[in-house]
Amino acid sequence: MIQIEDTLISRDLIECYFHCDLVQCKGACCIEGEAGAPIEKEEYEILRNILPDIWNKLLPEAQAVINRQGIAYIDIENDMVTSIVDGKNCVFTCYDADGICRCAIEKTYNEGLIDFRKPMSCHLYPVRVKRFKYYHAVNYDRQKICRVAELLGEKKQTRLYQHLREPLIRKFGDEWYHALARCAKELCCK
Repeated sequence: MIQIEDTLISRDLIECYFHCDLVQCKGACCIEGEAGAPIEKEEYEILRNILPDIWNKLLPEAQAVINRQGIAYIDIENDMVTSIVDGKNCVFTCYDADGICRCAIEKTYNEGLIDFRKPMSCHLYPVRVKRFKYYHAVNYDRQKICRVAELLGEKKQTRLYQHLREPLIRKFGDEWYHALARCAKELCCK
């Protein structure tokens, strides 16, 4: 474990290779799993407010789920998560011409129509942050759907923390990220 400020960080972030390979995985992280993406209360409000801006990008099945139960629910672990369609797709997914699952929120953000990129848990994936009383635990949520990303990361020599530079800075700040990069260098990972 590595400690920076009030975070305990798994060494997997600096030791494991990772680089998303959407062509191979087809965006499986937005499809597979037992629940939707974890969201914070503030993000819930943002998602409700931007829903009209992304509505037409959503799958008809997702629109029906949202109309029936809303954009989020409380899961078995008492976390707020995005609603899902038929036990798989996040309600905020859409598909491109190549059949790759994409985020309708991020697509709308990239078009300059909204100023919210996507929920933090989605931006950080496959890293998960768990809040405890005195610290945050930052861990690699290793899933077999991401094996192709590990292989591509190894080929490109990209470590997980390097691949997630932007979302880690968004979550913890520039200074925190540079401290993590210094730790990685000191612990032999370039």
